[in-house]
Amino acid sequence: MAQLRLALAQVNSTVGDLDGNADQIVTWTRRAAEAGAHLVAFPEMMLTGYPVEDLALRASFVDASREALQRLARRLADEGLGDLPVVTGHLDRPPAGGARSGRPGGLPLNAAAWLHGGEVLVRSAKHHLPNYGVFDEYRIFARGDRLPVVRLHGVDVATAICEDLWQDGGPVSVTSASGAGLLLVINASPYERNKDDARLELCASRAREAGCALAYVNMVGGQDELVFDGDSVIVGPDGSPLSRAPQFVEHLLVTDLDLPAAGPAAAEGPVRVDAQDGTTITIDRHVLSTDPLPAYPAEPRTVAPPLEDLAEVYAALVLGTRDYVRKNGFRSVVLGLSGGIDSALVATIASDAIGPENVHAVLLPSRYSSEGSVVDAEELVKRQGVNSRIVPIADMVEAFEKQLDLHGLAAENLQARIRANVWMALSNEDGHLVLTGGNKSELATGYSTLYGDSAGGFGPIKDVFKLTVWDLARWRNAQAGKDAPLLHPFTQEPIPEAIIVKEPSAELRPGQRDRDSLPDYALLDPILTDYVERDMGRDALVEAGHDPALVERAIRLVDIAEYKRRQYPPGPKITPKNFGRDRRLPITNRWRELAQGGDPLEPPSRAGRSSRHG
Repeated sequence: MAQLRLALAQVNSTVGDLDGNADQIVTWTRRAAEAGAHLVAFPEMMLTGYPVEDLALRASFVDASREALQRLARRLADEGLGDLPVVTGHLDRPPAGGARSGRPGGLPLNAAAWLHGGEVLVRSAKHHLPNYGVFDEYRIFARGDRLPVVRLHGVDVATAICEDLWQDGGPVSVTSASGAGLLLVINASPYERNKDDARLELCASRAREAGCALAYVNMVGGQDELVFDGDSVIVGPDGSPLSRAPQFVEHLLVTDLDLPAAGPAAAEGPVRVDAQDGTTITIDRHVLSTDPLPAYPAEPRTVAPPLEDLAEVYAALVLGTRDYVRKNGFRSVVLGLSGGIDSALVATIASDAIGPENVHAVLLPSRYSSEGSVVDAEELVKRQGVNSRIVPIADMVEAFEKQLDLHGLAAENLQARIRANVWMALSNEDGHLVLTGGNKSELATGYSTLYGDSAGGFGPIKDVFKLTVWDLARWRNAQAGKDAPLLHPFTQEPIPEAIIVKEPSAELRPGQRDRDSLPDYALLDPILTDYVERDMGRDALVEAGHDPALVERAIRLVDIAEYKRRQYPPGPKITPKNFGRDRRLPITNRWRELAQGGDPLEPPSRAGRSSRHG
């Protein structure tokens, strides 16, 4: 056996910030060197950030990435780090010579590189290009066809990129044939609920297939709607976890590995092997050092326990909000604080994300606001220490009403739109980012006012169903007084109990309650989960045990609200299918699920929708 100290740099990059990301690579490489590492690996597309989307199609950006990679290699050597091999993701282009695998030759590459001695030693590219959910890499990138294997201190190390691990065939399927003692996979794998368990099982399965240890380094941080949770892991050839990084925080996972020494020195150069998916993969061998390291005492391994369900969901919302604010140049946020559960949770997430001193809450009582709502909102302000101001809107509403003859829904929604005008005015005046308070149940059913409560720059709970909103509020209150990453050290429960137990209401007319317009959330949310996230049709929903009348009502509400969702701001993705990049349905659409008896489920007329549906 041979020893190797591997460092996985689970770090937070920013899309387009080539110099800043290069700085991070140098900083974390230095930390790895100080920890005595023999190899350090960074996530997929670390140098450019991920996902770059159509930036990859700009030749100028590809050129900049390639030049930044060369500068980085030289800089590492100049700063005394050139002897430590660095593996990092970047944006590349194929060598001159045209198309690969039937794709146009001009497409760029989602690539990985080994840097050593001031040079770019090895280049390879992702083979499996995901084309589902939030991914559209097949449209953007050309496919790679190589498995690089680098001999380092007498150990053969193979490298692959993210999706190549998730799909059968391709480079990972020929790892066993390569004789590698370690498969190193660099990743930018977005978070979604319960994905950490599936990811660990996948790593274990692939390690057993490859017959070698597997190291999985993942990105951490927020990028628009995506949140990357880290959770980097190393498993043995039998799939057993050897070390694991914590979730949602930057971390250097340093692990001493006992690995099989490489066999007789293989000649450098390519060997072509048929992969399981019918493609041909070239095993590309390189030699850095052939002699195993002298034996040294191994450091204790770290296996961070995974977070429980609500803790990781809440961490994803906080990290996604924090990075959206920070990476887009904002220092503060503003939101309407109604005294209801949704705005209370959004305010709390914002306080945890950027500090309560940078959160500005606006109380906007109208003639229909209950005294309890104002009192509850003021109590939350007191507990959290956020900035606040009261802007009564009754006179503003009356001024509009004097000029416009509005009734019913139009009059109700006027109040919501006036509130949004106040938020946007304060945003323009003071440079705050406006946070919206809509949850996934409301977005699904269109239970919001277009250009009213849906107005803003970012929606922290956009992908959170209403029942989970209550669960998260209770969970966050239970953390008061505890020291935990990503949580502000509130000494008392940040959300008043009166807000949590209050029946939800938009308070746009006397005595209004959500249940006047929507089914009970305990019945509605499971239907929405199956219809929105699992794409189940009407009959399948009924067969799953949902009430037929509620199913048909929910389908009508969801289908008619597509135009409103398209205009909603981004928010952190936590479910398998969010409203945004994941779920793409036409606005103009005459397809209707069939009701019992074969009649199509017609949507409600636009003139007759219930409150907050305008």
